[in-house]
Amino acid sequence: MLNRLKGLKPNDLEAVRAAPLFRRMPQPAMDKLLASASVMAVPRFGTLFFQDEQADRFFLLLSGSVKLSRLSADGEEAVVSLVEPGQVFAEADMFSSARYPLSAEAVEPTRVLVFTAEEFFRCMRADPEVAFRVVEALSQRIRGFVQQIEHLHVRSSPQRVASFLLNLCPEAGKDVHFELPFEKSLIARRLGMQPETFSRALAKLRKIGVETHGAAVFVANTAKLKEFCASDDGGAGRSWKQ
Repeated sequence: MLNRLKGLKPNDLEAVRAAPLFRRMPQPAMDKLLASASVMAVPRFGTLFFQDEQADRFFLLLSGSVKLSRLSADGEEAVVSLVEPGQVFAEADMFSSARYPLSAEAVEPTRVLVFTAEEFFRCMRADPEVAFRVVEALSQRIRGFVQQIEHLHVRSSPQRVASFLLNLCPEAGKDVHFELPFEKSLIARRLGMQPETFSRALAKLRKIGVETHGAAVFVANTAKLKEFCASDDGGAGRSWKQ
């Protein structure tokens, strides 16, 4: 069934099968969901859905990146999440009020696999195992949000930036190189800080061997970066010698 979807590339199959929501889903239910699914290409800054719009579909990100944000009453935007390839999003919004509490915008040219709420609910009613997979996936999402709240309220700005960079490190060790997946201003908003605060935090990380040149990042020692993330004072008052 996967191979019949127009626009689905061979390397997309692994992303679908690896997603927590689908990893252990019964194959008959998976086939029914995919029969009604479609691949959608979204240009940079294209909108997938708006805040308060009817939640009649959910998505799996195949490539690119998506910003999930919410506008306050005074028009200020809060970036809640940055979705990366392989992640499912907006599936929880089909429950409760059935309205999207956030808006979704493509940060770069993006491809998504779109599932309909109608077929999803039909599969849940037909097979209780599908409902268990939904509960399991949403439980993982809740744990992630708890960790996100902890980072925003307990950790210092340099620690939040350090933790973000640590998660991007392709491997543990010394002399690690990689590139930021998003613009620095967008990362700053995702971490709950102003761009100038983000820049100051990056500057403070130089003393533990983190250097940035544009989007390029160099980490001299990931163990030292991990230690900094776990410290009680975020490195304040410590020399953090190389």
